[in-house]
Amino acid sequence: MSNAPVDHGRRRFLTIATSVVGGVGAIGAAVPFIASWSPSERARQAGAAVTVDVSKMEEGQLIRVEWRGKPVWIVKRTQEMIDSLPDHENRLRDPESKEPQQPHYAQNRHRSVRPEFFVAVGICTHFGCSPTYLPNEFAAQAEGVRSGFFCPCHGSRFDIAGRVFQNVPAPTNLEVPPYMYTDEFVIMIGEDEETA
Repeated sequence: MSNAPVDHGRRRFLTIATSVVGGVGAIGAAVPFIASWSPSERARQAGAAVTVDVSKMEEGQLIRVEWRGKPVWIVKRTQEMIDSLPDHENRLRDPESKEPQQPHYAQNRHRSVRPEFFVAVGICTHFGCSPTYLPNEFAAQAEGVRSGFFCPCHGSRFDIAGRVFQNVPAPTNLEVPPYMYTDEFVIMIGEDEETA
């Protein structure tokens, strides 16, 4: 054993430095461990619900979100759009939405929980193309109908409730995913009251 005097300053420095390095190491090990509890990107795309705040949407606006790797549209319909829905039902293939392309709570004329917000998977039911939203120019595709969705790939047409017109390649209405409102202006896509 050495009889040299103990350097308390150096000992304190080494103790603090060792504690800091150990703390950083513990945090470095904990972060990946805790992160592993979160679902992976693949798991999120496989079915995790997506929430969307629609409080700032303007009338006639369409926003797109992704759910299960698919584009989902949310359209804030104007009152004029809602009022026009019965005007062309005699030209639609499935005006009453009898085909199971939507949850039962969206099996109505406007195909939604609330008439002003339309939620649909933005994929044509013919070959999987993505139709174009035409809020004011749809009459060029369907005479007398101001708003709707047109698939330029093969000419399928859908009204502003996603209902398919007759004599087009698409066999069914646009799909409405399961969804619910978690508060007045927040929509959760991928879950509804029955599955939550």
